Amino acid sequence: MSDKFPLYRGKPLVRSGDVLYYGDMSDKYVVRLTVKSKKMIGDKECADKVAIQLMSTDLTLSPRKQIIKASEKEGLFLAMDIASVWLDRALAGKA
Repeated sequence: MSDKFPLYRGKPLVRSGDVLYYGDMSDKYVVRLTVKSKKMIGDKECADKVAIQLMSTDLTLSPRKQIIKASEKEGLFLAMDIASVWLDRALAGKA
């Protein structure tokens, strides 16, 4: 999988529009990041508010029960930092 998608801290990062998925779908957990708003910095459009959701990949659970943790942060960098910590802890069994 790592040869198909860019990696962030050793895990796949897949983007579809304003939604990013961080982690391997074959693992027990992934993180969904949703860009809620954007702002212009110079001539570039950047993520402003980003919703973060640690999710179980168990498809037998209802969509509501798949969400383990949720938060909202300002900026993609901070959101990715939180996502990385949450995912590492969840995969290590410390969620």
